[in-house]
Amino acid sequence: MDHSYFDEPSLAQRPWTLRTALRDRAAALLGRTPVRSSPSPTHRHAHIDPRASLDAAGPQRRTASASPEALALQNIRHRYAGMTAVDDVSLSIAQGEILCLVGPSGCGKSPLLRIAAGLEALQRGTVSIDGKVVADNSGCMPPERRGVGLVFQDYALFPHLSVIDNVRFGLSGRPAAHQRRRAMETLEQVGMGGYADHFPHALSGGQQQRVALARALAPDPAVLLLDEPFSGLDARLREQVRDETLHVLKRTGAATMLVTHDPEEAMFLADRIALMRSGKLVQLGSPVDLYNRPADGFAASFFGEVNRIDGTVRQGAVDTPVGRIATDLPEGSAAQVMIRPEALHLSPLDGSGTGATVPNIARVMAARLLGRTSLVHLSIPDGRNGCHLHSRMPGQFLPQEESHVAITLDARQAFVFPAKDPT
Repeated sequence: MDHSYFDEPSLAQRPWTLRTALRDRAAALLGRTPVRSSPSPTHRHAHIDPRASLDAAGPQRRTASASPEALALQNIRHRYAGMTAVDDVSLSIAQGEILCLVGPSGCGKSPLLRIAAGLEALQRGTVSIDGKVVADNSGCMPPERRGVGLVFQDYALFPHLSVIDNVRFGLSGRPAAHQRRRAMETLEQVGMGGYADHFPHALSGGQQQRVALARALAPDPAVLLLDEPFSGLDARLREQVRDETLHVLKRTGAATMLVTHDPEEAMFLADRIALMRSGKLVQLGSPVDLYNRPADGFAASFFGEVNRIDGTVRQGAVDTPVGRIATDLPEGSAAQVMIRPEALHLSPLDGSGTGATVPNIARVMAARLLGRTSLVHLSIPDGRNGCHLHSRMPGQFLPQEESHVAITLDARQAFVFPAKDPT
């Protein structure tokens, strides 16, 4: 067995200055275009000025230490009845890190978690926990010896056992006094200490989820694996429970792999996200990386709505009704531009825009308040049948239908991919 592992190199620091950030934000508010440097030849999407703003680059991942990764999966392949479920996936999780596996149904995220847990027999690849190989082509260590905690979709609580006895179940073989003390410690951690003598049927869904989490944490595992743990909760309760879970996970310091199909949930919980599609790893990085620097059109559209505009690369850019978007795609190639709705900043046509930059003008087709944001449907002349775009503005911004507004494009949220790029 190969017990080696490789630390991922830390990301390069991205320089910025507060003065430049404030200047660019002011330019956006005034409907002016901030000056940008020429696009990097290594990026296919719109150039991102590293000085542009505090939140553009996002937090950097901590530099890997000399200790082994808590969980490492190398070149995992898995098939079911001739269908490839996991196709040569490699990733690792550091101690105290939360990594979310996310993707559409059938992309391979749950089989990958089950392989890490030992619930699926490894077919090809290597699984290591705390630097020790627990599964490879020569054999697999059983789940109960891997030192992992598991939380399932249905929580799997024993209905005939009290809350504290459910938590103690994972501590079998230890002295009874230690079992009770440790069970109460973990119940207190998740805010369920007052329910120790209750039974599962008397608990709400959110309370059952917290008991399941306490049971997984009680043996103090090196790795915690959660498979769609919030899917059975209604929307309002799900927000509350996942917020509580995030804080519990950070306090315990366990390396956590969490499977979800919800991109917003992944961005809320994760230090890093592994986006999968058809068994393959599409992109691995921080939530900021996947949202602001998507690897392809699928990654761009998975994490939020995008406006799509087809075009052709001319002189290093694609012309759109809202401005030119820089790209390093070959000259003359067909391209698809994806622009996030929040990248289209709207302002009234009140005659105050007297600067050198002539604003793009759009007709308002409809405007709806969606709570924290307003969604504005726009029609923009494009020389053909008109271009229908969506803009998402913070708070209440509801211009009258058939009125006209000025548009300013934030090029950091505009991406260019080959027209044949799968989405």
